[in-house]
Amino acid sequence: MRFGATILDAEGTRLNADEKALFSDVKPFGFILFARNVESGDQLRALCDDFREAAGHDCLITIDQEGGRVQRICPPLARQWQPPLDHVRLSGKSAQRSMYLRYRLIAEELRSFGIDSNCAPLADIASEATHPFLQNRCYATDLDTVVEVSRATAFGHLDGGILPIVKHMPGHGRAVSDSHFEPPQVDTDLETLRETDFAAFRRLSDLPLAMTGHVVFTDIDDKPATLSSKVNQIIRDDIGFGGLLMTDDSSMKALSGSPSDISKGALKAGCDLVLYCNADLKTRAEVAEAAGELSPRGQERAERALSLRKTPAPLDIQAAEDELSALMSGQVYG
Repeated sequence: MRFGATILDAEGTRLNADEKALFSDVKPFGFILFARNVESGDQLRALCDDFREAAGHDCLITIDQEGGRVQRICPPLARQWQPPLDHVRLSGKSAQRSMYLRYRLIAEELRSFGIDSNCAPLADIASEATHPFLQNRCYATDLDTVVEVSRATAFGHLDGGILPIVKHMPGHGRAVSDSHFEPPQVDTDLETLRETDFAAFRRLSDLPLAMTGHVVFTDIDDKPATLSSKVNQIIRDDIGFGGLLMTDDSSMKALSGSPSDISKGALKAGCDLVLYCNADLKTRAEVAEAAGELSPRGQERAERALSLRKTPAPLDIQAAEDELSALMSGQVYG
C-alpha cells in the first residue's frame, strides 16, 4: 500500500464519521495526538484503533511526550516529568543513563495505549539566547552532551518499541523567536553552523525519522528550512540523513501561504511528509489532497522506519524507577 504523505490529527477523543471517511480515502502515513484527544486509557486505546482501522494499515501514531511543558498525557494516566534540561542538569554525569531510563519508562506508557512513536529526542543546542518556548526542552548547551543524551534518549525509545523522531533538523537552538508565531531568523554563517548545530544532527543521522524546524538560515536561503531545497540538500548530503523526514507542524505562523501551497512547497523542497495540525476537516482534506502519496523514495524510507518497530523485552518497572531515582539524587547505583 502506498501511504499518503501526511501526518494528521483528530478533533476529539474518537473519530467522527467524516474523519473516518477522509482518512480511509487518503490513507495518511500516520497521526499525531494532542491533550484534547486524551480522556482515559480505554478511550485512548480505542482512538488509536480508530486511526489504524480508518487508514487501513498499521500506521504510525506519534505524540509530543517530552516532559515538562510539552507533555500531552499527564497524571493519572502517565508520570509527570520535569523539563529535559532540568533533568539533565540534576543527573549530572549520569545524564545518559537517567535519560535512557526516563524515556524507556515513557515508551512503556505510550505502548500501553497503542502509541508507537514519540517526537523526541531534541538535538537542538541550547544557549542563554534560545527562545523560552524551546530552551528548557533542550538537553544541553554543548555539542557532545546534546549528542550523547539524544542518543541515549533514542535508545530508550527504540528499546521500548517506540520510534523516536529527532528534531528540529538541522537545528533550532539559535532561534530567538517562537516559530509558532513568526519565522525565526538565524544569521550565523554556514561554516559555524556545520561545526555546531548541524554537527549534532550529523552524528545522529542514522536515526530513522526526523522533523524539520521552521528556521530561516540567512546564510543559506531566505526561506524557512521546511520550505528550502537548499537546507534540505544540506540535511541529505552534508548531515547525511537518509531517514524519513517530516515537517514540523505546517500550520505554524512561521510558514506563509495557503495550507495546500505550504504542503506542496515542503514536499518540493525535499521533505517526505507533511505534518498538519489543529485544522478543520476541510483544511485537512485540502492538505491531504495537495500532499498526495509518498514518493517512491519516501515510501522506501517509511517502510524502513516502520520495520524498526519491535516488541520490547519485559521491563522491571520498579527496578527502573529505583535506579532513576538513585541517579537523580546523585547516588552511585549498582
